[in-house]
Amino acid sequence: QVQLVESGGGLVQAGGSLRLSCAASGRTFSIYEMGWFRRAPGKEREFVAAITRSSGSTSYADSVKGRFTISRDNAKNTVYLQMNSLKPEDTAVYYCAARFGRSRYDYWGQGTQVTVSS
Repeated sequence: QVQLVESGGGLVQAGGSLRLSCAASGRTFSIYEMGWFRRAPGKEREFVAAITRSSGSTSYADSVKGRFTISRDNAKNTVYLQMNSLKPEDTAVYYCAARFGRSRYDYWGQGTQVTVSS
């Protein structure tokens, strides 16, 4: 089992920045990849970014490329999402997730609210 706890959400003006953190505990040595997802009001949950634990290989949704950066600190079992040039359409609950292999994400955090005002 893996437990994930997000932090760092809040209210920011358009053009501003926020950094989200996700601290993992439990079977962290088994994690293959950690990712960030988000769910905006009235919309489906969508992929934002992901990073592999070992090589640090990253992937991003087109909507956030060039603005968001995902990183990890394996010593702290923590993944970060640096969000710059935020837009009102980035408003959502952001969730951290982890998976042991290349299939589905099995472990999810409770989510953290990000609100971007125009």
